[in-house]
Amino acid sequence: MRDNLAVIEGEYLRDILHQPQALENTLAILKTSKPLLDLAARLNKGRFQRVVLTGMGGSFHALHPLSLELIAHGFTAVMVETSELVHYETGFFDPRTLIMAVSQSGQSAEMVRLTQINRKRCAVIAVTNTPESPLAKHANAVVLTKAGHEFSVSCKTYVTTLLALKMLGDVLCERDLRRTGRELKHASPVTAAYLADWRGHVGSFAETLAGIRQLYLVGRGASLASVGTGALITKESAHFPAEGMSSAAFRHGPIEMLGKETFVLVFAGDIKTRDLNIRLLLDIQRRDGRSEWVGEDAPLSCCRIPKHGSSIQQILEILPVQMITLALAAQAGREAGRFAFTTKVTTTE
Repeated sequence: MRDNLAVIEGEYLRDILHQPQALENTLAILKTSKPLLDLAARLNKGRFQRVVLTGMGGSFHALHPLSLELIAHGFTAVMVETSELVHYETGFFDPRTLIMAVSQSGQSAEMVRLTQINRKRCAVIAVTNTPESPLAKHANAVVLTKAGHEFSVSCKTYVTTLLALKMLGDVLCERDLRRTGRELKHASPVTAAYLADWRGHVGSFAETLAGIRQLYLVGRGASLASVGTGALITKESAHFPAEGMSSAAFRHGPIEMLGKETFVLVFAGDIKTRDLNIRLLLDIQRRDGRSEWVGEDAPLSCCRIPKHGSSIQQILEILPVQMITLALAAQAGREAGRFAFTTKVTTTE
């Protein structure tokens, strides 16, 4: 396998290995602004009836943890893909809605259309890596990431978005931001520690995934961010079919796909539903299915992530999937992350 690594040692791998620095850079610039604090105050005073969380691709999936945080705090939060919001759910565009729009470029076709349709009717909080983008210019408040230039598949922009959204959620829920900073500072060094053995992780996954033709990623709660983004980046970077869904949804039919050519990656996730995810893993293995566990107690070191609390859990969860994308690309003899038909920014609806 080590001889096959040369084919994947391109710009996508460079971006993956740059994630610790991108996290550190983003944490250094994360700050509250008066417009953001004003919107948080209005939200907590009941001035908004709902919060609409919107994005496309990994930016959309990254919103799952924030959505759960807002709902747990008592707010009405709705996740809607921007493509659906601007064409089919335009009733949300009114002054009683607070929109949180996430886009690394801030200039995708859907985000540009959102700015055109909204016309300042709704207050908008933008989370973006591009301060001069149409989305940032349109927004009432902007939370910036500092991932830097990214070659293709979202990796460092995704993890920095998760970091920014955690801070944003704590601002909106009026939590202690000093504590938030202490929790988030662990993201960079822990990510670096896992990536230090990227060659070993890729080799381990290459052996584990030998002969598979279908890949499922399953989890619950905030881990839906990892399963959704994980399936997306596997298709983008390795050109390999993958599907992300909830653990419960997998039992409702797709479990019939179990066999020697199907692999199921189960995310341990939050303690609240961990036993249910363990039960699914054991049921798959009892049926002679191929499955592994992503969590702090995972048997495989490539699937084992440190225990560092919920604040950075989804950042750590995506790292094994990134290693899977590299392993599958190496097996296929292709450079991981090089697009054939698309571009970094989707400008066509």
